[in-house]
This record gives sequence, C-alpha cells and structure tokens, in this order.
Amino acid sequence: MTSANYDKVFVQLKAKPAILKKYLKHSAPKQRSGGKAKYKCQRCGRVGAHIQKYGLHLCRHCFRELAFELGFKKYD
Repeated sequence: MTSANYDKVFVQLKAKPAILKKYLKHSAPKQRSGGKAKYKCQRCGRVGAHIQKYGLHLCRHCFRELAFELGFKKYD
C-alpha cells in the first residue's frame, strides 16, 4: 500500500472513530529498527542508495546534484 492510499483511507475513516482506531493499530506504517528502509533521503524520500556519512542522509542521485555546493570536489 502506498502512502497515497494510506492517506485516502485515513480521510474516509475520520467519520468512524472506532474503525479508525483499529485501522491505525493494525495498518499504520511501522517504524523500522534496521535494514534498507530505515533511512530515507532528506531531499527526495528515496530509500535505496543512501549516503549517511558525514550526516548527509542523501541518496546517490541527490548527492551528485548537490556535491559541488556542499564542497566536494571530483578528482580526475
């Protein structure tokens, strides 16, 4: 289930508080304790190819776009 579907269901169940409470208990996205999906890119939200060194928390695609602005140099 994508986050868009989760939000859509959440809006529909606002009128039914008892069912909403049960839905949130069993169907809400869980907090990850480890693994690939624990960290997201702060810029685009992508979970794969994550660079967290130096506290960057960017995916490799966003890092390539911002590297020069952040002060990284490309060596030939």
